[in-house]
Amino acid sequence: MPRSPRRPRAVSTALLVLLALVSASVGANAAPVRVVVSVLPLKTFVERVGGDRVQVDVMVPPGRSPATYDPSPRQVATLVDADLYVRVGVPFEAAWMRRFQGANPALSVLDLRDGINLRPLPAHHHAAHGELASQAPHAEAGSADEAMDSHLWTSPRLVRVMARHIAERLAELDPSHAKDYAANQRAFDAELAALDRWLTERLANLDDRRFLVFHPAWGYFAADYRLEQVPIEHEGKAPGARRLAALVDQARDAGIRVVFVQPQFDRRAAEQLAKAIGGKVVVIDPLSADYIANMRRVAVALVAADRHAGDGPGSVRRP
Repeated sequence: MPRSPRRPRAVSTALLVLLALVSASVGANAAPVRVVVSVLPLKTFVERVGGDRVQVDVMVPPGRSPATYDPSPRQVATLVDADLYVRVGVPFEAAWMRRFQGANPALSVLDLRDGINLRPLPAHHHAAHGELASQAPHAEAGSADEAMDSHLWTSPRLVRVMARHIAERLAELDPSHAKDYAANQRAFDAELAALDRWLTERLANLDDRRFLVFHPAWGYFAADYRLEQVPIEHEGKAPGARRLAALVDQARDAGIRVVFVQPQFDRRAAEQLAKAIGGKVVVIDPLSADYIANMRRVAVALVAADRHAGDGPGSVRRP
């Protein structure tokens, strides 16, 4: 009896189904995209977009400042096997990026500053007529060699832009999971939009829209919510006696009673100033990995400071 031609087709179909299942299994278990970022908030953003498809290492560990940090040889070695480096322009990167790319010429680099209007860092010089030096909203950049502010992530609105760029780059490196990255990015974007609405409402009615801060890390945040940060440090250094005295006089006149510091910097000058104005030092950390909760904490601290401003003897709130 002639052999039925149907059996080979059935076997071939079964084989194709098996190969498809094996291929899908291999794709699902493929090695994650290895990413290195400069600072902790960026690690959070990449993990929110990448989910379990990314493995993220961070250069600047908790408690260290990106202004003075030098990566260890072990950290540089991690770049050899990395697929992507995500940078934002923090100070150590200017000196190290060439070495990073030398360690891995095939390394993809995503610069989150691309497409964003950068703000200049405050000059920290004494303003005319005894006014406090501050970084007001919508400051315009000056000369081409002027130092630019790299703390983009303090603006939830800019983080929404950065998250889109992260999703796009991950999709380029790992196209089989592009839909996953897009879905994760949309979910994260919804949380960031809700955070922005909450911050806008919470900070809308502050009486005094200025806040003293040792290191000027909050320029983009201040611009988003119509605030002004008043830096204590002068040209990256703790203030001298004359500047500290001028800050005390101006803070008293403005009714400012709280000085914000970040844990990566020496707080002695801030404590001196707080003591002189009868106020207190409050720690707010722009490098916290718990991004959304941290931004809410900053707003709560600003509202609390505003409520207590001008309560001390001799304090007068400006009209």
